[in-house]
Amino acid sequence: MADRDAAARDFVAKTDWAGAQIAPLAGDASNRRYLRLTDTATNATAVLMDAPPERGEDTAPFVAIAGYLTALGLSAPRILAADTKAGFLLIEDLGDALYARLIPTTPGLEPTLYEAATDVLIALHSHAPPAGLATYDAPLMADLAALAYDWYLAHAGSPDDSARAMFRDTMERALRADASEAPVLIQRDYHAENLLWLPDRDGIARVGLLDFQDAMRGHPAYDLVSLLQDARRDVPPRIAAQMIRHYTDRTRADATAFDRVYHVLGAQRNLRILGVFARLCLRDGKPHYLDLIPRVWNHLMHDLDHPALNEVAPLVRAVLPAPTPEILNLLRAKCASVPTL
Repeated sequence: MADRDAAARDFVAKTDWAGAQIAPLAGDASNRRYLRLTDTATNATAVLMDAPPERGEDTAPFVAIAGYLTALGLSAPRILAADTKAGFLLIEDLGDALYARLIPTTPGLEPTLYEAATDVLIALHSHAPPAGLATYDAPLMADLAALAYDWYLAHAGSPDDSARAMFRDTMERALRADASEAPVLIQRDYHAENLLWLPDRDGIARVGLLDFQDAMRGHPAYDLVSLLQDARRDVPPRIAAQMIRHYTDRTRADATAFDRVYHVLGAQRNLRILGVFARLCLRDGKPHYLDLIPRVWNHLMHDLDHPALNEVAPLVRAVLPAPTPEILNLLRAKCASVPTL
């Protein structure tokens, strides 16, 4: 880490922010870290992203997607300086008014915030995605949904290769049937921890966007699922229903068809998150993600109630154990003990 700190200081020294004070910001589930730079003369701030290439990080997609989003009038951070080879970016500081922090202190603002975030998706989905994006297609989504079997089931219950294979193939069929279209850019982590409120800006620019470097081509319902079936906070069902209706009304989408794909993608996403959160504990030593699993499970059970998942639901319910306190404690006891599959 000392070598990485020195490299970060060298990068900053070559920019207009040389001599700025540096303080840590909250990180995320990746290997990236973030630092806030403050110019002591002007109190202006910027953010340093440290994304070590040797740990699998790549800043080039962030730069490319940020440019695409800002060109559409959306509030992704502007790139102030970059060394993509070394894994350093200096980016615009969009502040600290994360949805997840703002809503508890000003709950009356919640409907406005979610409508603004939905309007961002409506605007984004009216444009073709940038060339060269990989597609979040049915085979890939099915593989990622099976992470629930690879990490959660394998350590909270008993590994079952035949059950996994049957689930994966059935999940892929459901995705092909209802969620095979991929006409838009999906950010894939579009939720309250990655959205900032910028009330001094206008329209869709009022929502600051973070953590979009893993964007792909996908179905328009995907990011709405990410927003409304949030793993980290409870979105009131009334607001969720209003936002789905707002989206379908404004985009003139078939409400019944959209409802099907919303729940199919919800099941896929929540199964993937179930596996990822278990992995973050078991492999990466981050047990606090286990505390989020019961909410993810509740989202999953609600999605599986939809008729579009009639074939998938029994396969999941028959094999995956509910995240009782005993199950979560079992996973917690194995924290950081599973280096790889």
